[in-house]
Amino acid sequence: MTKTTTNTTNTASTMNTTGVTGVRDATGMAERRAPRPLRLVVLVSGSGTNLQALLDAIAADPAGFGAEIVAVGADRPGITGLERAQRAGLPTFVCRVKDHATREEWDEALAEATAAYRPDLVVSAGFMKIVGKAFLARFGGRVINTHPALLPSFPGAHGVRDALAHGVQVTGCTVHLVDDGVDTGPIIAQGVVQVRDEDDEDTLHERIKEVERGLLVDVVRRIARNGYRVVGRRVLIP
Repeated sequence: MTKTTTNTTNTASTMNTTGVTGVRDATGMAERRAPRPLRLVVLVSGSGTNLQALLDAIAADPAGFGAEIVAVGADRPGITGLERAQRAGLPTFVCRVKDHATREEWDEALAEATAAYRPDLVVSAGFMKIVGKAFLARFGGRVINTHPALLPSFPGAHGVRDALAHGVQVTGCTVHLVDDGVDTGPIIAQGVVQVRDEDDEDTLHERIKEVERGLLVDVVRRIARNGYRVVGRRVLIP
């Protein structure tokens, strides 16, 4: 979701293991503070299976995972993702586009609602809305998204369908930082899924989702424990 670039003095956006963003200079030194769990706000639009994967992984190792979900937001009420959050005892919020006069006002409202929980990292886990300037101004460099294709191939809402139509032999999923484009942010990690002769969009998507859940959990765990740096279009996790 967010894009960060190096400048001519060789600086790069960083997040250290305390969940604090800062600037690392050419000497590699970064600000350090007392360790604490990384605060996550997870955004969902549907069934919330990626959210559940994070909940299960954190519950299995609450001290070692390095992160905690502090709230779950959605763009619509009455979805299974919100029910999962409520069963886990998490605060939830809903920010519907149709409740606002313009898309820009919705974006500002979503940014405010998210900021109320002071997240270190925002996880777009099947969130089917594109965030705008206000949201990225608040959380730039700290929003990650999952996509069911091997970016930069097949961006957009129909990545699985488009990959099948193109006749690829392998596809997969991508976890990436969000910038102001559509699935154009720096890539953090990718998982590969073989395309079978008998696949249709639904069967292929289900296998991609299985890989995607594990990949997202691994990325969030590694970021929570080790932080990350963005150098050009490369996302480096120690």
